[in-house]
Formats: sequence, structure tokens, C-alpha cells
Amino acid sequence: MPAMTRWTFVDTTRALAVGSLLALIALGLAWELWLAPLRPGGSWWALKVLPLALPLAGLLKQRMYTYRWVSLLVWLYFTEGVVRATSDPDGFSAALAALEVLLCLLLFTACALHVRWRLKNAPPAATAAEAQG
Repeated sequence: MPAMTRWTFVDTTRALAVGSLLALIALGLAWELWLAPLRPGGSWWALKVLPLALPLAGLLKQRMYTYRWVSLLVWLYFTEGVVRATSDPDGFSAALAALEVLLCLLLFTACALHVRWRLKNAPPAATAAEAQG
């Protein structure tokens, strides 16, 4: 019989971070290629999701540094979402931008909670090492 593993808060925040990151990537591609591109037939703005693909491996491997810098990177996409939600004349595009804002907030919250929980529950020697990098 396989051993049962306990689902922890760290696993939950990791799943939320990875899920919201993948959702942001999918939304960015679908938005700029099919749903509401800036130009008919698709747009080069779909390349904006490339920086989001870089941290995926680090999040899956629970690298503390990756969670930290993703929590800063996400604010660029949050800003784009707020600007497009308030300035796009197309209501559908504005709704996609609002969804982007929500996903960014979820990603930031998951990353911040993940880092905080791991630092709070780490042994004292590990806390000093993780705090440095």
C-alpha cells in the first residue's frame, strides 16, 4: 500500500503559485493571439508571456529565490492589467484585463505566503541560509 503524504500549507501555496502562473501564461497567449488581439489576426504582444515561463521550473522545485523575484515580476503584469482594464474601449478586452489583475494578485499572494511560511517554520540554521539566497 503506498504511503500517504500529508498535504501542507507549503504545497498549497506552491500549487496556487504554479497554477496562477500557468493561467497567466495561457491568458496572455490566448488574449493576444485569438480572443482580443491588438491587431486582427494576432499580435507580437503574445511574446510578453516569455518572462513568465522562466520561473516555472524554480517554482516547481520550490526555490525560495524564485518565489521572491516572481512576487516582484508579477507587478509588471498587474500594471498592464489595470491600465488595459481601465482604458480599453472593448468590454471583452477589459474583462480579460480584469482577469489578469486577479491572477496577478493570486500569484503574488501565493508567493508571499509561501516564502513567509517557509521562513517561519524553518529550523534556525536553515532560516539564516535561506534568508541570504
